[in-house]
Amino acid sequence: MKIALLAVLGLALGALGGAALGIGAGLTWIGMARTSGLDSGTLVFFTFMPLGAAIGGIGGALLFAVVAIRDAEIVIERQPVRQRDR
Repeated sequence: MKIALLAVLGLALGALGGAALGIGAGLTWIGMARTSGLDSGTLVFFTFMPLGAAIGGIGGALLFAVVAIRDAEIVIERQPVRQRDR
């Protein structure tokens, strides 16, 4: 259950971060191509932002799931503290 919850959290955070990076990439693309007007806005918000959100969501979900799986494999057991002989 922990792995699934962390994967969903990674999906949400990755999608938000990817969308933000997609907007930045789209604005950079428009600046380099020197376009303006309504077409440039639709290009950014209907192409770059969804692509960035999809890639970021998948990447975040995979990253968080791998971290959760590795955390489940590494079990750290505490050794009982030994009493000193008096």
